[in-house]
Amino acid sequence: MRRFAALVLAAALLYAPPAAADSAAEPGTATVVPVQVTGAVAKRFNLIIMGDGYTEAEQGRFREDVDRHLNVMWSIEPFKSYRNYLNVYRVDIVSGDSGISCDPDLTSPRKTTPLSMGFWGQCNPGSVQRLITMDNAAANRYANLVTGTTSGNRQILALGNSGTYGGAGGSYATASGSNAMSALISPHELGHSLGGLQDEYDYYQRGVPGGAYTGPEPSSAHHTLLSEQEMRDQRRKWWRWLGDPSESGGPIGRYEGGLYTTTGVWRPSAHSIMKSLGYYFDQVGREVMAQRITAKTMVIQDATPATAPVGADRVLWVEPMRPVSHGLVTTWTVDGTDLPGDADTLDLRTLGLAPGTHTVTATVSDPTEFVRDPAVRGAMTRTRTWTVDTALTTPPDGVTPGFVSSTPTGRPLGRADVVSVETTHPAATVPEVDWKLDGEPVGGSGSDLDLGDLDLAAGTHELTAALGGDTLTWTVDAVAPSTRYELSEPLARSGDTYVYNGPFSMRLTGDDDRDGYVVSESRVDGDGWFNYFGWPTSSELPWTFTEQGTVIDHLVYGKLPRGRHTIEYRSIDAAGNHGGAKSFTVTTIAPPPACTRTVTGTHRGPLTVTGGVTCLAGAHVTGPVTVRAGASLVVTGGRVSGPLTASRAAAVHLLGARLDGALAVDRTGTLAIVGAEVRGAALLTGNTAPIVSGTTVRGALACTGNTPAPADLGVPNEVTGASGGQCRELPDGPRGKAYEAVQNIPQ
Repeated sequence: MRRFAALVLAAALLYAPPAAADSAAEPGTATVVPVQVTGAVAKRFNLIIMGDGYTEAEQGRFREDVDRHLNVMWSIEPFKSYRNYLNVYRVDIVSGDSGISCDPDLTSPRKTTPLSMGFWGQCNPGSVQRLITMDNAAANRYANLVTGTTSGNRQILALGNSGTYGGAGGSYATASGSNAMSALISPHELGHSLGGLQDEYDYYQRGVPGGAYTGPEPSSAHHTLLSEQEMRDQRRKWWRWLGDPSESGGPIGRYEGGLYTTTGVWRPSAHSIMKSLGYYFDQVGREVMAQRITAKTMVIQDATPATAPVGADRVLWVEPMRPVSHGLVTTWTVDGTDLPGDADTLDLRTLGLAPGTHTVTATVSDPTEFVRDPAVRGAMTRTRTWTVDTALTTPPDGVTPGFVSSTPTGRPLGRADVVSVETTHPAATVPEVDWKLDGEPVGGSGSDLDLGDLDLAAGTHELTAALGGDTLTWTVDAVAPSTRYELSEPLARSGDTYVYNGPFSMRLTGDDDRDGYVVSESRVDGDGWFNYFGWPTSSELPWTFTEQGTVIDHLVYGKLPRGRHTIEYRSIDAAGNHGGAKSFTVTTIAPPPACTRTVTGTHRGPLTVTGGVTCLAGAHVTGPVTVRAGASLVVTGGRVSGPLTASRAAAVHLLGARLDGALAVDRTGTLAIVGAEVRGAALLTGNTAPIVSGTTVRGALACTGNTPAPADLGVPNEVTGASGGQCRELPDGPRGKAYEAVQNIPQ
């Protein structure tokens, strides 16, 4: 049996779950399950995820929570690219009680659980509600079940069985397992514990401004007192990234606030993950994280022994780490002279070395675009050096070509992944891997294959690698996930263009042809991609946008200034495939003024509005309506059986209503006719920034002297009669200066 098969068998025996028993598992019973094993424990960064407050019957829920937390993390760089640098183990711990203590408040029950997790810092009245802490000694005991891991090569993440927002960072990370936002706490806390990154919050206690920073230049890589020019002149902090479009939105620059203070200190971006959960790491944080992840592993996993001189009649080799997104580069020098190419092996017999001794060096470097600092790139580079003596003869080693390990075969690959194998290394042979895709030869004969170079057709593919008598098989998922969006009812709509005059909600639903949590994202007006996690208090609620945002626990969510916005959306599946981004357009206009009088039901006869704000809420007026100077009328739904006339009015809003007569409005301060039906002619004269959107006019439509011309906001109108003057183009949709004038409606 080859070494690879032996390792797989040993792992299966070590981690096999216990045999089924007639009685229920005792509280505290734990089972270690390898979720992802990419290499030896000693050569990897080992993430150990354990649960607390999950009963034996709730272990399925824990598995689902872990799947969601991991898939969100794999969608965020640099975890996505360096996924293969991590081993992930799940520790299924059976709890006697369901849930954790003091959830959601101090009057809630105390629970007896293996890790003693609890809100309020384990039910401490002097703590804060969202702080979840645990018995760290107990967590370490359970982590020690993963043989070979130590405090130096592992990270513990404990999930509590709770849907309430909460967590904590430091040496150990905690999070509630099933809250809408909890999967975003995990990468944030790893930013602290693994990357040494600091919080970019401008407060310590929510709702209380942090005050002014008074200390010296921070040691933090992503905080500074320096101006942009000083950073450039002194070549300090993030000067290399200044001006670049940020991965978390906006350009890399200098944004005030951080280190729990509001003023006097600056950070690189408006809202990275270290400030606002939901966004990515910006370039500065991503560079640090890339360095720290690689530092927890061995860039060169193994190599030809170099403890003694080797003969010139053999093959030298190195085994580098294998990122998902790209390959590392291996270069060779002989006596200081560079050799061409990039290969993990060097056949010394092809060099024609002169008699004597020579120095051969292999350098493995990471070409990632995540790094610009030469010092960081240097820390991610390793070398091996051999003395080659042409007088030596290499004895037969009896090693035959075969596989030792590989990119995990138990999960589908993404369509752009780099797939790799680790082979045996006979001294006299360069192993040549036979790669086939759907049975057809593909790629070269090296130890990795970049699927992104193959431009795979959409669908499922079978990839095989053969060497000697060994064959490995992977499933390649080349089907991008889809995303469906749902919006609350608009005032007017045309295709993917919508008009609202107040708050609206958005629900994103990602779907894929395979199992696994699908991560959905959106971004507004080209800002950073934001993880869609539902409304902050519940994953069951859609995201809500308002002009001022919604304050939840002293944080503002869903703020969208008035105007026209493009919202893009996409999803990422469990294999790491991005679905193509699609978009819709939303224009938000001023809401109607507050009602001072409301009419419902049926109003018989004429209606004259002489002052204040009269609102017709689904009402039926059976006569003409007149709005005097300075007065306002808001018609929402319902019907007016007669003409509507307004002159010098403060505001007229005709929203989703039917008017069985002519419409004449002149010199009115605010005029919005949206989603309405006018069964007569309409004359609009001298009004300020009138809006006519998604409306049907059964008669003629004439507009003169309005400043600017009426706009349809991208939702065309239907006009049965002639349309003239400024309204000539309105039936045909957004064209010309009238539309351009309202691209950014004043806030």
